[in-house]
Amino acid sequence: MSTKLSIEQPAEKNVSPIEKIKKESHGLRGSIVKSLADEITGAISEDDQAVIKFHGMYQQDDRDQREERACKKLDRLYSFMIRLRLPGGFLSPQQWIATHDIAGKNSTGVIKITSRQTIQLHGLIKSKIKPTIQAFNDAKLDSIATCGDINRNVLCSSHPKQSPFHKEVFAYADKISELLMPKTKAYYEIWLDNEKLIDKKEEEDPLYQDRYLPRKFKIAIAIPPNNDVDVFANDIGLIAIVENNKLLGFNIAVGGGLSTTHGNNNTYARLATIIGFSDTEEKTLKAIYEIVTIQRDYGNRSDRKLARLKYTLDKFGVDWFKQELETRTGFNLDEAKPYQFTSRTDYFGWLADDSGLWHYTMFVENGRITDDENAKLKSALLEVAKTGKANFRFTCNQNVILSDIKLEDQKLIESILEHFGIIQSNESASALRRNSMACVALNTCPLALAEGQRYMPHLISKIEPLLKKYSLEKEEIIIRMTGCPNGCARPYVAEIGLVGTSYGHYNLHFGGDRVGERLNKIYKENLDEGSILFELDGWLGRYNSERKPGETFGDFAVREIKLN
Repeated sequence: MSTKLSIEQPAEKNVSPIEKIKKESHGLRGSIVKSLADEITGAISEDDQAVIKFHGMYQQDDRDQREERACKKLDRLYSFMIRLRLPGGFLSPQQWIATHDIAGKNSTGVIKITSRQTIQLHGLIKSKIKPTIQAFNDAKLDSIATCGDINRNVLCSSHPKQSPFHKEVFAYADKISELLMPKTKAYYEIWLDNEKLIDKKEEEDPLYQDRYLPRKFKIAIAIPPNNDVDVFANDIGLIAIVENNKLLGFNIAVGGGLSTTHGNNNTYARLATIIGFSDTEEKTLKAIYEIVTIQRDYGNRSDRKLARLKYTLDKFGVDWFKQELETRTGFNLDEAKPYQFTSRTDYFGWLADDSGLWHYTMFVENGRITDDENAKLKSALLEVAKTGKANFRFTCNQNVILSDIKLEDQKLIESILEHFGIIQSNESASALRRNSMACVALNTCPLALAEGQRYMPHLISKIEPLLKKYSLEKEEIIIRMTGCPNGCARPYVAEIGLVGTSYGHYNLHFGGDRVGERLNKIYKENLDEGSILFELDGWLGRYNSERKPGETFGDFAVREIKLN
């Protein structure tokens, strides 16, 4: 019989400044309205910069122009990024048309698919925020809770081909998103001009209270055998268990998270730990809700670098966490069910699902939807949307699926893709390029130390000749890059990871596996491009000549490093 591990909730003292801002924000209202009315600057007040994240936005500035503008004694060129809430990454064709138009009118025009299965727009000036949100609302879209110390966009395996039960599993993303939505009406008051609440009891929030979470919170749902969502990189990971043509329920994993801080050994990447199995929707949702409340009550509110669920789990232990969860839910999780991941990929090209509908997955390099010299991707997607014959699904690898297409409409969609050069562009992309990801980084991310999406395509072009040199062009090697150690493009679970340390320099990581069940490790630090290519040249050469049959690059690297 297990012994109850009793731990008192930590006293709230020496909390970080953000904690005070949240509690005094009047339900995430802050002084946003006043900040928006200030025409002297394109920025908003410092406190409001924290509050507005909960509304789905970050304040940014063009870092390419910082120095020049400072020399001219000009304010920074401030703008805002807005991110949509799209559980499972789904848009109707009408919603895509609206997004296309909004991006063209109010932002840089580029539509960015994120690594969390949603889209975001960059370059909104302050006066364009409210019209943008109102236009999204007209299309039945919102940006609530996509940033900030709250549950973020819920991920789910994206391709309907994945399983006959995809629709049933996919529905959980929306259910979880609604379950964990904040109760405050601030978003509707500020941006949509709804009447202000007279009775504040209407927005009392038993989940988030007035302090919300210590840090951001991420949830993903995977359908084996494909771990396309990197399920173990999330605070909560649900693994769908299907047996005998029935969805039995979910294995529940907790405590994943990849963000680290250079030079701070107390921070680390961690993969989630499976703590049990839930066999009903009621139990699954209850368990998710109470896992969030445990993190709310026990998470670190003094040091934001140590505030994710992974640190709470490691501080108090998995046994204590399970007992606390069982106390709060009133039931025990069952023993985890067996499963197997065999891949972590998107299904490129045309594929049909069990219902006979067709889906076309296209590669979108680093998730940037725009028109360029290679292909008119943005124009093509608009024309597809205008037909009304395809939905849009976004993947966690920053790609897009034209989805739910009837057989009789397939040729029409394909003709549009061919006309704008999409099929040709997709077929010409190398395996390495299609398995690459990079975060936004410079010039807009305030945390970036090095380039990300602007540099990654050029680096890939220099790695491709090395692959050809060693006859490795068809190897599905997973490579990812971030401009800082926060890990937005999940470099720590790549076979080859590049993490920015300073402009033009990256830590080189090796050894993630092909299915997302193993972290990689730093091989060498602070390398410039020449050093990166030198190291990869040597490693790819050895991989070609010394690997075992069927051995992936990540597995080979782990074996070689251990031997040496």
